[in-house]
Amino acid sequence: MSAAGDRLQDTARRAALALPDVSHGYPFTPGLDVYKVAGKLFLIVTDDPDEQIITVKCEPEHARAQERGYASITPGRYLDKRHWISLGPGPGITERLVTDAVEDSYDLVAERLPRRDRPSAR
Repeated sequence: MSAAGDRLQDTARRAALALPDVSHGYPFTPGLDVYKVAGKLFLIVTDDPDEQIITVKCEPEHARAQERGYASITPGRYLDKRHWISLGPGPGITERLVTDAVEDSYDLVAERLPRRDRPSAR
């Protein structure tokens, strides 16, 4: 079952808020819900009903594979297109895929934090 845009966004929000030491807010614009761990960005969720996407950090090789495998996964909006991907609703975009993308993004950011700033184990 494909995740429609509103469910994609809700799934991403739930996945992010279930992780340790996550904060979120709207530092850029009211339409972009930004999620951080220890002050470092790992997820952007659009609130625009016409552009229902999420943007997550991703290893470059994995990002390219995801983009080739899914028509609605594109190079990251708003950020470095090499290290970020955007997911929109479409064929094959499941709740599990969205949750995994959010968790992977969180892990990538958390593992690069100084040891003292890393969240407790999840």
